[in-house]
Amino acid sequence: MTTILKRYKYLAIIASVLFINLSVSAQNSQKAKDLLDQVSAKVKGYDNIQINFSYSLQNLRQNVNQESKGNVTMKGNQYVLNLMGVTKIFDGKKNYTIVPEDEEITISKHDDNDADAITPAKMLTFFNSGFKYSWDILQNVKGRQIQYVKLTPLNGKDNRKEILLGIDAQTKNIYNLIETGKNGSKTVITVNSFKTNQPISKNHFTFTQSKYPNYYINNLD
Repeated sequence: MTTILKRYKYLAIIASVLFINLSVSAQNSQKAKDLLDQVSAKVKGYDNIQINFSYSLQNLRQNVNQESKGNVTMKGNQYVLNLMGVTKIFDGKKNYTIVPEDEEITISKHDDNDADAITPAKMLTFFNSGFKYSWDILQNVKGRQIQYVKLTPLNGKDNRKEILLGIDAQTKNIYNLIETGKNGSKTVITVNSFKTNQPISKNHFTFTQSKYPNYYINNLD
């Protein structure tokens, strides 16, 4: 076999391997996207959602180590969030941030045009755009099969390096989120309980000022 033919055969093998790898990568990316679409569809099908979760933030470079537990109730874009001693209410028009430690309430208007505004509802659907998807590990967590999908931001200016989204393979509900920042931070949110279509009062997302006598009102509206 001539040298030219040997080189041609070698290049053909390399090209075939690269093609196979690219094909598998594309299939895995589509498989990840399909799973995320199923998660989004389920979330949209619920009348309301109640979640109890644990939250942790670590950054060894900055000597940060925070742990807390919280809960949130959501209906459409309305929500009541309790985390780190602070309650945040969004009634569909205004945000109310209640800080008992300072006896202060901040009222602000919601900006529908602010695409970067993070709300609890968006936390369950934020992955629909702006990311590169890849299929990751399947992990057994106390008898539950948790399939991870890796999300890599497409925007190079994003402070997030990558996000691992753990999804219960059976229920298609989110189990946890592991976010790694470019600054070395690691944020983990784990869902401890996930309830849907619960009986809640019609005033659940209504802010009642009379419940907070003597609180300072910081009205930014």
